[in-house]
Amino acid sequence: MSEVKISAEVRSEFGKGAARRIRRDNKVPGVLYGHGSDPVHVTLPGHELLLALRTPNVLISLDLGGTNELAIPKAVQRDPLKGFLEHVDLLLVKRGEKVNVEIPVHTEGELAPGGFLLEHVLNALPVEAEATHIPESVSVSVEGLAAGDSILAKDITLPTGTTLAVDEDAVVLQVLSSQAEEPAAEGAEGEGEEAAQA
Repeated sequence: MSEVKISAEVRSEFGKGAARRIRRDNKVPGVLYGHGSDPVHVTLPGHELLLALRTPNVLISLDLGGTNELAIPKAVQRDPLKGFLEHVDLLLVKRGEKVNVEIPVHTEGELAPGGFLLEHVLNALPVEAEATHIPESVSVSVEGLAAGDSILAKDITLPTGTTLAVDEDAVVLQVLSSQAEEPAAEGAEGEGEEAAQA
């Protein structure tokens, strides 16, 4: 996984007014917490943070006025309309430490012919991994799967050092039949109505 260095400033101003001023300067207010320490309120450079967050579970090396801390993003708030960053929560981590995160699931291959639909029951897979070796994503093949087929958490091959943080029998992906079967269901309803009328 990638490690991104970002310089941050400790901030002492709080509240909506202070946050607005920070955002006007193209910066993002955030909070750094973890390991039982008191939360530290920080200001981060907006553009650099935005680029870093393009990588899921990115490891951020924070330079806080000469002090270096490692952190991963735990909660990111964006403006619902414009999409810019409003606030970020960062979790302190240490090298070698295990953390629970969710990693994206990517699919490869084509479903069996028949217009089947692939449903992502879990958009991201909960795993436990070393803070400095969090996988960016996992890939799973759906080649040839048809209606009724599913892929469970235990079916997904994880990188070395990464373990599931969810029930191994949890459904991650499932294949649904296409809408072609609906007319038959409607026909059955019609027969029921005719029987009721008779």
